[in-house]
Amino acid sequence: MSTETPHEGGSRGGRRRAGRGRFPDGPSPGSGAADAPPADPEAVAREVCLRLLTMSPRTRSQLAQALQKKNVPENVAERVLSRFSEVGLIDDAAFAQAWVESRHRGRGLAGRALAAELRQRGVADETVKEAVSVLDSDQEESRARDLVDRRLASTRGADPVKRMRKLVGMLARKGYAPGLAYRVVKEALAAEGTDVEELPEDDPEE
Repeated sequence: MSTETPHEGGSRGGRRRAGRGRFPDGPSPGSGAADAPPADPEAVAREVCLRLLTMSPRTRSQLAQALQKKNVPENVAERVLSRFSEVGLIDDAAFAQAWVESRHRGRGLAGRALAAELRQRGVADETVKEAVSVLDSDQEESRARDLVDRRLASTRGADPVKRMRKLVGMLARKGYAPGLAYRVVKEALAAEGTDVEELPEDDPEE
């Protein structure tokens, strides 16, 4: 009777022993996959850009970074990105305008915070300034008052100074200028009968 254990000495067992129990990575030498030509870098670049743009709008800089991670040659990436820009699939100005409208309305972010977010996404300074310019001072003040009104009730019962710090800190994190934040919060507290001195400008609650 043979004492040979299953797969021992067989071709399957031999392959399993390679690489500590795993099959070797990549296609087997001589297989159809191994003989296939390398992927066309331009086709790869187009596929990556289309896939990302299908998920959500992207800036040219964001797409360039994605192509770099895929090791697409710089000249190929530039050619594909330029072509996408020509046909309107990449439009940083439109991206910036939509970003400002959505984030100001939905999150209440002020121009300073919006500008920082756009720059982080690689939007050029001139394009950022143009997009943020649609928010005038009256519009920002009105949005700041709305934000404070929504949070005011949840702070009632707390120490007045702590309430002011909390509300001013909330506006500061959303990009509102310190002077505007203190004034809006102080007026909101005064309207409900709470009088509190202004805090030092470097003392908002984080």
